[in-house]
Amino acid sequence: MDGAHDMGGVPWSEPVRPEPDEPMFHAEWERRAFAITMAMGMPGGWNIDMSRFARENRPPEEYLAKSYYQIWLAGLERLMLERGLIASDEVEAGKPLHPTKPVAKTLTPAHVAAVLHRGGPTEREAKNPARFAVGDWVRARTIHPPTHTRLPRYVRGHVGTVEMLHGVHVFPDSNSLGNENPQWLYTVTFDGRELWGPDGDASVKTSVDAWESYLEPA
Repeated sequence: MDGAHDMGGVPWSEPVRPEPDEPMFHAEWERRAFAITMAMGMPGGWNIDMSRFARENRPPEEYLAKSYYQIWLAGLERLMLERGLIASDEVEAGKPLHPTKPVAKTLTPAHVAAVLHRGGPTEREAKNPARFAVGDWVRARTIHPPTHTRLPRYVRGHVGTVEMLHGVHVFPDSNSLGNENPQWLYTVTFDGRELWGPDGDASVKTSVDAWESYLEPA
């Protein structure tokens, strides 16, 4: 979706300034927020794209006012509310008020390492040949999907070159709605001036991984 989370190349967004020797977590509650979000995916039954959409799909003033892991918690709260795992009065109270809802699976401490190691493979069997090949010129479509998408706004409508083919992978836009719809996945590289105009640096190249339905022949 188009939202405040898609900040790449927007004029009001400040440059990214990496923090020297940045820790993985700045506070203990951030570590817990990450762990709870990962663990709840099993009983909740949502996938990574549903989780991302839950974090993105909020008003800009709310999204921009929250820190990174505050957004994670807000997304988790939404997913749990949608599936009836918690109730709104429990959110207000900050504690359980109702009987626990039965779930099919839970993530136990003994299985954390194995689950994290396995991850969530997205590659699927190819049923059709790839539409594009390495070296092809392609244009990123101008789309405005109402749900999750991995196509940044700053490349939409611009022409780039296919650099790599990655096989067929689950399509995030539809996967956020529960339909995998696997598609070919490409790395497309864009010239700096193509993206940023005549004042852009022609020596700068930006690469984006793009699913086949994001692209059209240039």
